[in-house]
Amino acid sequence: MKKTATLGALLLALTLPLAAQAETVFAGEVTAGTTQVIAAPYGGLVEDVRVRVGDSVKIGDPIATVETSKTYASTDGTVSGVFAREGDSADGVKTQYGALVYIEPINRYTLECSTEKGYNSSENRYIHIGESVFLKCTKDGSHQGRGVVTGLDEKEDNKFTVEVTGGEFYMGETVDIYRSEDYASASRIGRGTVGRTKTVAVNAEGSVLKMHVKAGDTVERGELLFETVTGTLDGLYAPDKQVVSDTAGVIATVDAGNGTSVEKDAKIATIYPNDAMQIKMVISEADLMDVTVGGKAEIEFNWDADSGRRFEGTISSISYLSEKQSDGTASQSAQYVAYVDFTPDETVRIGMTVIVYVE
Repeated sequence: MKKTATLGALLLALTLPLAAQAETVFAGEVTAGTTQVIAAPYGGLVEDVRVRVGDSVKIGDPIATVETSKTYASTDGTVSGVFAREGDSADGVKTQYGALVYIEPINRYTLECSTEKGYNSSENRYIHIGESVFLKCTKDGSHQGRGVVTGLDEKEDNKFTVEVTGGEFYMGETVDIYRSEDYASASRIGRGTVGRTKTVAVNAEGSVLKMHVKAGDTVERGELLFETVTGTLDGLYAPDKQVVSDTAGVIATVDAGNGTSVEKDAKIATIYPNDAMQIKMVISEADLMDVTVGGKAEIEFNWDADSGRRFEGTISSISYLSEKQSDGTASQSAQYVAYVDFTPDETVRIGMTVIVYVE
């Protein structure tokens, strides 16, 4: 029994150096492997860029925002029709329905006016858009109200439009318009006829990304109606204008800064995915026979060599073209690039140097 144990120990001692000699060692470094593009989901203006080259990002991390064009209500009223849906071409909707959205103004009456019946003074001949006026029917003065000048005729300088903001009148009624609340004759600037306020047609360019109103909604002037983007959406719309990363990795490039105008699918940034990291190593022609595609390897990081920790890897490719020297000439001993696939953890960074052990 004693002889047997001694013989076994001797055999083990002899095989250890042989195993060590069978292990080939190469220097290498962590490389990116591939890049992945983060593209604009639609055309617009890039804002709020959140990343810089070299930043580490996780899935769902915000990259930037692509701003939309916003269309607001120009008057108080009720949304009487919504003909656009998210994803629609604005031009297509306009061609078929005349507008994307229609608003019935809260002020039902409009006066088509002329200064011809106004008090004869130079001051009364100059009408100003936005000025408040006072209204009184010409028949018996029983119908009175208020209004605001909303338009001037570009072709006939004595014509203007007043929107009735208060008071009750009937369609076709003739009304005098005054600047003074006491209806002083000297303040009369003209006369008009009561008509129905036209429904407001709301249009835009591009494609509809998001609708914020529906038929029957009451809106105030300045309220957001919908958002559009440049180009087409191919029937696909995104409710969120924030562009996020769909992979974990390292930002390789930032291709669109704040204020950059982009089209759909334009490159905003590129990422080196973590799961595509590889080890790049150079093999001399003398060692080629010791390395095969599919062979196993162990990876030790130089900064962590004292811990003895190694990552498992698999040789994924070996080039059939030799590397050139920096001056473009071939080296005395041909060198070939090989790549090793492995699974990195959060401590691994692109460019780190390693030692690769191949049995």
